[in-house]
Amino acid sequence: MAAAPSWKTVDVDHHGGVTRLTAHTDGGPLVWSAQAHRELTEAFGWVSSDKDTKVVLLTGTGDTFCTEIDVAGFAAMSWDDVWWEGRQMLTNLDSIDVPVVSAVNGPALIHSEIPVMGDVVLAAEHAQFADRAHFAVRNTVPGDGVNIIWGELLGPTRAKYFLLTGQAIGADEALRLGVVNEVLPAAELQSRATELAAQLAERTLPILRYTKAAITIGFRRGLREHISHGLGVQGSGHWSLGGVKATRYSAEDATS
Repeated sequence: MAAAPSWKTVDVDHHGGVTRLTAHTDGGPLVWSAQAHRELTEAFGWVSSDKDTKVVLLTGTGDTFCTEIDVAGFAAMSWDDVWWEGRQMLTNLDSIDVPVVSAVNGPALIHSEIPVMGDVVLAAEHAQFADRAHFAVRNTVPGDGVNIIWGELLGPTRAKYFLLTGQAIGADEALRLGVVNEVLPAAELQSRATELAAQLAERTLPILRYTKAAITIGFRRGLREHISHGLGVQGSGHWSLGGVKATRYSAEDATS
């Protein structure tokens, strides 16, 4: 495997055809930031072109996937850069042509659409899923792909409620809804994810790629057709409010 680029918010480990991407901030749970936004975009693009990767294992650090956001870096970015990275981040993740196993190690309240885009999604028992980065808490239009992913997973009626209210969906409910495939004790999550990823990596790379292509045909088309428009109306919302306010907050403290 070629040496991976060095990122501050994404650690890379490769073993037996499985490339693990672990998101973090200073070695702890991921705080969503402009740097994480950029580096995850780059990491997804990089791993999608790595020919030694047969399976991607995506996870977080500690007992939380992501519940905090640092807005300051986004306030310093031009909207052109936010729009471009926003498009690329999810389309790069979607363009990974081998199976992606997500191990959701705790609450995912900020950009929860990222882990649930995995082809196999495992969750710790205490995991929760919500959108606390947009409308319900921050008065921001949820147009950067969170609308598309959750609309696909929950169906239109429930997705609209989820996005408008900031509703949190627990791991067991997510399992019932088909958002995750297995719910496990936190202590067993990583070993189970590693086991599944290794099983998938036993197949040949062409079979893995062709299978991924077959099972994602319709979804990939929809994401690419709609994400630019969603980001366009999100940008219009920022413009109407006079820009992004530079603050940091914890979504766990927010109520819907």
